[in-house]
Formats: sequence, structure tokens, C-alpha cells
Amino acid sequence: MSDTPLTPREADDALAAEYVLGVLDASERAEVAARIKREPIFAARVLDWEDRLAGLNDGFAEARAPKLLPKIEARLFPKAAPTRRFGVVGWLSGGLVAAALALVSITVLAPPRPAPVAVLATADNRLAYRVTHFGGSLQVTRVAGVPAVAGQVHELWVIAPGASPVSLGLLEDRPLVVSYPVPPAGFVLAVSIEPEGGSPTGAPTGPVILTAEIGAT
Repeated sequence: MSDTPLTPREADDALAAEYVLGVLDASERAEVAARIKREPIFAARVLDWEDRLAGLNDGFAEARAPKLLPKIEARLFPKAAPTRRFGVVGWLSGGLVAAALALVSITVLAPPRPAPVAVLATADNRLAYRVTHFGGSLQVTRVAGVPAVAGQVHELWVIAPGASPVSLGLLEDRPLVVSYPVPPAGFVLAVSIEPEGGSPTGAPTGPVILTAEIGAT
């Protein structure tokens, strides 16, 4: 086994995997969650591991933990009266407490999953971008086609009904991750071709090649 230390990139990749697997403690998860919000590149690594590990839960039925209830009751009710005084009602109460705690644990430990927002694609699907929402950010990933030719760039815009387009960023080789809420129904996402570095005017200057209306059927 090699003792060579991990590079910063390898360390971030391993940390992202541990976060998705749910093996970090509470303080470590909080630190990673903070990094996801402030570091788009690290957030993209987490999303990549989400996609890689998404199938691990397939085919597994829920398994009961028979020793969970006594441990929870012992910690919550160390001086509780004997079980026989409560009968069925006491047993049901303990069961409800255990079920509630188990549900809370699953909610806290399970990492969030990206939610689909839209797909911007040409009619022949030769160029397509997938838009998902994750942890307060939008991620835009090219899933078909190639980036713009040299000297040009694809730029993403969001357009509210009756409003001017607002740039969300440039679509290049890496996925674009930008802090933004889920656009409401009726908003439009669009991609235009702009000079390298993006639109010089703050509005689309080149042809709009892709559009998708949020909530459109």
C-alpha cells in the first residue's frame, strides 16, 4: 500500500465521496455542506459522486434494527416504571418514539439529491444541457455535444416573464454551478453564443440556440 499523500484534488474527491456515503460525523458534514455552498467546483464533485453512487440503494429492502428500541428507551427513560405498568399503550408509545427518531436520523444523515429542473436541447439532441438544483444551487452540465468554437462561448440566461434576460454564467468544459433558487414556472432558461469571456453588454448579443420554459409540458 502506498504512503504517498493525497493531492488536494484527490483529498477533495475522497471527502465528497465520504459525504455522499454518509460516513462523516455531524461537524464534518456541516463543514462540507458549507463548502458546497461557497465552492462551485467542490459542489460539482459531490454531485458527481451522487450520480456514481445513486444505484447502490437499488434492490435493498428496509431492514429493521431489533436492538434499537431498547437502547433508545434506556437512554430516554432511565427511570421509567416497569413496562408491565404501561402494557400495550407503553409499548406503542416507545415504538412511535423509536420510529420518529429513526425517521429524523434518516433525514439528517441522507445526503440531498439533485432535483431535475430542465433540459435545454436542440431538436436533434446533438447539443443538450441538463439543469438540476442541489443545496441552493443550480448545476448546468453539458450532456451532449461540444462547447462553443474557439473565440466563442455558450452563455446561460434566466428570463422572468416580462423581464430582461439575466446572465447566470458561462457554459464551458466544467459544469456550471451557481447559487440560485429553483426558477418558478413560467421562467425561461436560454443559451446564446457570445464572444469569449461572455456578453460585453449584459444582454445576449449572439444567436440564442437553446431555450426551455420552466414547468412547460
